[in-house]
Amino acid sequence: MTGSAIYRGHVAHTRPGKHRLRYPVFMLSVDIDEAPELDRRLKFFSHNRAGLLALFDRDHAGKINASLRPQIEAKLREAGIAWDGGQIVLLSMPRLFNYVFNPLSVYFCTRRDGELAALVHEVSNTFGESHFYVLKPRAGANGAITQACEKEFFVSPFLEMDLAYEFQITPPGERTSVAMIVKRGADVALTASFAGQRLALTDANILRVWAGNPLMTLMVMAGIHWEALKMWSKGIRFLGRRGGAPAHKQTVA
Repeated sequence: MTGSAIYRGHVAHTRPGKHRLRYPVFMLSVDIDEAPELDRRLKFFSHNRAGLLALFDRDHAGKINASLRPQIEAKLREAGIAWDGGQIVLLSMPRLFNYVFNPLSVYFCTRRDGELAALVHEVSNTFGESHFYVLKPRAGANGAITQACEKEFFVSPFLEMDLAYEFQITPPGERTSVAMIVKRGADVALTASFAGQRLALTDANILRVWAGNPLMTLMVMAGIHWEALKMWSKGIRFLGRRGGAPAHKQTVA
């Protein structure tokens, strides 16, 4: 697992035979223990304070003003994951113009010997709710990680609840990728993915990616609603929201 970095690439969604989208984005991969030092060292990265590109702990986990490490460690303990206090790397979008919405953030939890112990997937919806999928890694092809679980949390009014997730992930290195495949039985209902190439986390590269996509985080929310309108206009079935938030906020598999 590499240290903190920027990953510049694209988000893509594909509903087979129905709808596709592709947007340029960049994400931060941050060793959460390094965040305070990155704040001190870099002019254009801020931790828990406003800045050109910022990471706020309260945007993640319990959405409280508290360090991320003990919150994620508590989720690992609750899931029964053997953990010795190793590295936790968060892959997510940063705040820009003091705003961010992350549909999916991923915590890569590595033991002290370098072995990946678990991935914590933080899935958020536009109602301000989040759900955590704490999943053990399984080796896939070409060094990728595969994981699977049942869908337990409302995300889209165009997807029913009785679905399953399959994850295919390349941990942060020279490149990273995260694909969430939504299954309806044996059929694929949706594939949502991010793939990006690594850039060193420097002030020059922060300016570079920001200048190329300064409204990215605002466009995420705008894009969600714009794509929903296009799907509705194509006649894709709109299910609305049925029921409230789940009583539990964590799924273990």
